[in-house]
Amino acid sequence: MDTSLDKLIRVGLLYDFYGNLLTEKQKEYLNMHYLQDLSLSEIAEQSGTSRQAVHDILRRAEQTLEEYEEKLTLLKKHQKERILLREIDLLITNLPANIGSLSEIKAIAAKLKEITNLENFREV
Repeated sequence: MDTSLDKLIRVGLLYDFYGNLLTEKQKEYLNMHYLQDLSLSEIAEQSGTSRQAVHDILRRAEQTLEEYEEKLTLLKKHQKERILLREIDLLITNLPANIGSLSEIKAIAAKLKEITNLENFREV
């Protein structure tokens, strides 16, 4: 189960990728709740609506972001790319002062090829 911090981070990342696909109200409420740390009651008061309406809009916005991710997997690809880049950085950092062994260079080349193939990446 996600902690509140995990959820905050995930929603923030999903918002970065798919936020422009949400309605203005969904974007506004997500911004108020997650970035400004306003409670549902505070958002309801500021927007002149009920706490339940705010809850429903936030829930639907989060669900919509998850649906976009399920179909497009941009966040998953981004996270995979970051892992591969860290691995490449580690491989390069550990190369000897001279050029390094052929196997190390092949490992770096394989990681780079994996990054270039991410557009075809789909988790099974």
